[in-house]
Amino acid sequence: MIQQQLAFGSAKRTGAIIYAFEDIEQLAGLSTNENQLDDLKVFFEKNESKHFYRWENNQLSVFVHVKKAENPLRQLEAYRIQGSSVLSVLESFASENVFIKSIATNLSTAFAEGLALSAYRFDHYKKKKTQIALKYIGVDGISDADANRLSWIVTGNFVARDMINEPLIKLTAQNFSDRVVSLGKQVGFNVEVLNKANIEALRMGGLLGVNKGSVDPPTFSIMEYKPEKPRNAQPLVLVGKGVMYDTGGLSLKPTAGSMDSMKSDMSGAAAVAGTLTALAGMKSDIWVIGLVPATDNRPGGNAITPGDILHMFDGTTVEVLNTDAEGRLILGDALAFAKKYNPALVIDLATLTGAAVIAAGRQAICAMGNVDDTLYSKMEIASHEVHERLVRLPLWPEYAEMIKSTVADLKNIGGREAGTITAGKFLEHFTSYPWVHLDIAASAFLDRADAYRPEGGTGAGVRLLCNFALNHFEA
Repeated sequence: MIQQQLAFGSAKRTGAIIYAFEDIEQLAGLSTNENQLDDLKVFFEKNESKHFYRWENNQLSVFVHVKKAENPLRQLEAYRIQGSSVLSVLESFASENVFIKSIATNLSTAFAEGLALSAYRFDHYKKKKTQIALKYIGVDGISDADANRLSWIVTGNFVARDMINEPLIKLTAQNFSDRVVSLGKQVGFNVEVLNKANIEALRMGGLLGVNKGSVDPPTFSIMEYKPEKPRNAQPLVLVGKGVMYDTGGLSLKPTAGSMDSMKSDMSGAAAVAGTLTALAGMKSDIWVIGLVPATDNRPGGNAITPGDILHMFDGTTVEVLNTDAEGRLILGDALAFAKKYNPALVIDLATLTGAAVIAAGRQAICAMGNVDDTLYSKMEIASHEVHERLVRLPLWPEYAEMIKSTVADLKNIGGREAGTITAGKFLEHFTSYPWVHLDIAASAFLDRADAYRPEGGTGAGVRLLCNFALNHFEA
């Protein structure tokens, strides 16, 4: 279930050495070989990011110049990007061990993270598989605790990527629940899986409604990691949209290519599973609960139709005007269910709207919620620290008018205007606690690689949630 983990530490093992620096004077403090410095001065005389490697006396040395950025957080990202760029060099020499030196441990760590996140492959359905030689990344000055955290965050991200990249034939709602049960046993979090009969007993009409067209039953997975002495007296609850595949239902997706990547419509669910894996695996002190309503959305003979009215878990009635706006229906049930845990904060993640891609592009996550500016600011800082950046959209009362129905309490779509916001406004109806909604539709799945973000599933949200929980969350 879990890919072989990359090991991290501060020890220098026999293998490649990477020197990452911003100017030649910094390199002088990292390497004592004056001949190397003289040769490299010409190569790195311009302020641009590039690398140069040498093989001498059975020693691979990689020199990486990182262009100076406009602020410290952008500089961290520059080091991650350059870390991703040297994997091909290391693989060409079949390097199993690498040691990274820079002027500061946080920069070396960022470089290591970019390198590690690039060492991901999803090829187990191919006859010819890519073998990644890299096994160990040493970081000069890193603490054991930080090395352990980094290892598990990368692992959690890879867990999410693997889930996103699986096709529906291999990852139905039940298969997803089976996977999280297995993950829980491996790393130490508890899992309860509600089957269709349980979901019917709870009257989760949103989840059941979306599932009506499917040949596969729905599940509702409840994951919980609670350390012996948690930092937080009330849990952090994470809710992930688990639409395992989305055809649009009877409102069938119309455009060429619009269904090709819809196995990724459960990226929110994958991010929740990956985050629980990371936080439990590293034995963090955060009490966290993950909730995943899961089904696929198909135009079967019994599928819901435009005009149908669903009765949600909390009693709200919803007029369904577009069956392709299904994610908010299953999330509405899950968000209402989350109230039972008396949460300190609920964060939901969902590939909810195509409008989010138009609004912010592939480089941002659209965020909404009812939290105050202080808490949101902490999330925003956490997002910039890992370069999974948030763009905050408003949830003004006027937007509620756009999802009022004449025959039910709500309708599930508000028209062309402000599509990402009205989807968030719909979810807000089911919350009665501090809540943040993250629309990850733009960054969850890429049609081409972007540095350490691969083609396909990216695991968007895992690094953000881990960083926020570990370094910014207070309860």
